[in-house]
Amino acid sequence: MPGSDSSDEFNDDVFIVDVDSIQAHGVGAADITKLKTNGFYTVASVHGATRKTLLKIRGFSEVKVEKIKDAVNKCLPSASGFITAMELSHQRKRVVRISTGSKQFDVILGGGFQSMSISEVFGEFRCGKTQLSHTMSVVAQLPKEMGGADGKVAYIDTEGTFRPERIAQIAERFGVDADSARENIAYARALNSEHQLELLNTLSKEFIGGEYRLLIIDSIMNCFRVDYCGRGELADRQQKLNQFLMKLAHMAEEFNVCVLMVSGFHRRGGCQSHAKIDKSSPE
Repeated sequence: MPGSDSSDEFNDDVFIVDVDSIQAHGVGAADITKLKTNGFYTVASVHGATRKTLLKIRGFSEVKVEKIKDAVNKCLPSASGFITAMELSHQRKRVVRISTGSKQFDVILGGGFQSMSISEVFGEFRCGKTQLSHTMSVVAQLPKEMGGADGKVAYIDTEGTFRPERIAQIAERFGVDADSARENIAYARALNSEHQLELLNTLSKEFIGGEYRLLIIDSIMNCFRVDYCGRGELADRQQKLNQFLMKLAHMAEEFNVCVLMVSGFHRRGGCQSHAKIDKSSPE
């Protein structure tokens, strides 16, 4: 179960460098605290941030930002932008596949959903998307030989559909203690699109320990659709959504986490036709 010592050859701690490391290269403790306050808990997260983003932090000048970027380059071997294909191959050996709980589905996916990547499941209302999310929340905690990832789960709920009692039922199916399964799931209810992004920043701090293997967002579009509902706001919505997705991609790669996003179908013009021409599209 999660939290046990692992004898795996590839330890994620080797690839996760705490942002405190840049203090050894001349960055003050106060500035590091400001970075953490703004959601930058690792050297890689600072490396992935643009100078424009870092300049938005109160008290950060262009000179200070350049000093921080220089310190980051000294901490990360890959900061130059290039590594060998062999080094990348070594990093990719950390990838784990998490079973969906269905043998047929696993065959289609080549063994299940994989870490270090983002997967999206979409479909119409009541087609089993949230059920899959609940099942994956339990399976991810199982040992690797049982199709799991031997890790904890983070669950961001934007629609209020997460049910702890369902987790208990699924845990019983897989022979897992119900209380233990629920204890290993970090749950948060996203209230709006800004809060949704803030929750990612919070998870960045939690993921440093390397115990988490699955992040579920059910659903990815709900808050964005509510906060940016007019046609005149579509451009802003897309920009914020792209920023959110980029953050997810960085976290998946850095922390070796499988990200599972859930999306629904949106009927154009409220059309309820059952004709062969499908007028529905992913949100």
